[in-house]
Amino acid sequence: MSNETSNKPENLVAKSGLFAGMNQIMGIASMIMIIGFVLFTIRDVESSSAIFAAGKDFIIGTMDWFYVLVVNIALFFVFWLMMSRFGDVKLGKDDDEPDFSTFSWICMLFSAGLGSGLIYWGVAEPMYHIQDSPFLKQGGIEPGSTEAAISAVRVTIFHWGFHGWGLYVLVGLSLAYFAYRRDLPLTLRTALYPILKDRIYGPWGHLIDLIGVFGTIFGLATSLGLGITPIAAGLENLGWMENSQTNQLILIAIITAMGTASAASGVGKGVRILSEINVMASLGLLVLFIVLGPTAFLLGITISGFGDYLWNVIPMGFWINGDPDNQWQSWWTIFYWGWWIAWCPFVGLFIARVSKGRTIRQFCFCVLLIPTSVVMLWMGVFGGAAAGVDLFNNAGVVDAVNNDYASGVFQTVAGFGYAWLVYPITVLITVLLISWFVTSSDSGTLVMCTMLSMGDEHPPIKFRIFWGVTAGVVAAVLLLAGGLSALQTASIVAGLPIAVILLFMIYGTVRSLHEDHPVPDVQDKYDLEFLNR
Repeated sequence: MSNETSNKPENLVAKSGLFAGMNQIMGIASMIMIIGFVLFTIRDVESSSAIFAAGKDFIIGTMDWFYVLVVNIALFFVFWLMMSRFGDVKLGKDDDEPDFSTFSWICMLFSAGLGSGLIYWGVAEPMYHIQDSPFLKQGGIEPGSTEAAISAVRVTIFHWGFHGWGLYVLVGLSLAYFAYRRDLPLTLRTALYPILKDRIYGPWGHLIDLIGVFGTIFGLATSLGLGITPIAAGLENLGWMENSQTNQLILIAIITAMGTASAASGVGKGVRILSEINVMASLGLLVLFIVLGPTAFLLGITISGFGDYLWNVIPMGFWINGDPDNQWQSWWTIFYWGWWIAWCPFVGLFIARVSKGRTIRQFCFCVLLIPTSVVMLWMGVFGGAAAGVDLFNNAGVVDAVNNDYASGVFQTVAGFGYAWLVYPITVLITVLLISWFVTSSDSGTLVMCTMLSMGDEHPPIKFRIFWGVTAGVVAAVLLLAGGLSALQTASIVAGLPIAVILLFMIYGTVRSLHEDHPVPDVQDKYDLEFLNR
């Protein structure tokens, strides 16, 4: 690569002034975009809510097939790449070594890609699906039965498993390859270099990164908005505060401040340490559910759900609901695909940031299979525990979830029958919810600043603070503008342009791998064999 090309990212970063250390055009454009959205929303909450709903309905009604197609193409691409001849290629120079230990690396994968959603959706989602889903009707399964619990766990794993993580692998691998192998800036635009060439440093590149910032900010806001309710529910169960909208907004402010402080400390300190603590504490919570819950039943549900998922993952992945009056797929599967896709720039870039020195095969294997395996175990244990205490102890978990999805995990703990353990376990769950959100917030903040600084892995602290606060503000605005419906709309809409970029990303990655690592000519192979004799 020429010196002229390698210097272009540096020339786009301001050397002095308010935007020193950042791309000034990107900084101003992203601020206008986000501030404009906030002002538009709070100006007339009812009207903006109606517009959000109309946008979501349009995309779901006309583009659901496209979301399904993209996530399946990404997953098949990752499996192909993992087994291809490119598997031994390093994400970096041939002599580069990983920056982090394998344990720290895997912990940070979880901090960015999963987090607190596992804790409350691990109970809430299976409890929704055990009552009603198209797959119960297809199999002639009675709602609320043991067979329904297995189906519910299978559907939940499907929404959190291979398809979602395949998207993260695609983006993370592509960005890491171009950044560390070809010395391009660690930003979303880099993945389209094989197509755009030097135009990634112009308006097209700016547009791609702005789409990445848009997806990241709304993906984070969606997660924070959805997760603040179970945190408030946990604090209410502990008797510390009422679960009201005002208190939820206060909690958003507190978590935003904590996440911003962690982001200011950088990846090697705050993010890494918090991620390791979260993983260890979460494993402890998982063990508690296995030991205290209906152990034999939940382990049986876990194994059955695991096998059911593996057997049905491909047909489920391509299934599209043809009934226009049934909104199940739009409220669940399409929302999840939009949410995963919206998170792709954030999680993919963060994973790329911590994966330098790994081989393509190691990267694909670890990022795809290890988190999915943990998801299978987690959803089986939590979903099986909730179903078990509801079926055998009449714990009322389904009723609690129907009333408030955030309360299901706490109702499950109460259903174990160990009254003296309810309070300490509730404290552990609430602290974990907060801590996981802090790690997601700080990771997302670092990623946005990295994109806006043209790949600088240590962006200016003042911008980490600004974007950390901004993510919290957007979450608060979305919460005010319609709660769950507005949050779902934000994810689905933000994911659409990113989904298009993903397809170009696959093409660019394949093209570059073949250019950089061509198949040896047949005559060259014979000559080499002759010389070796």
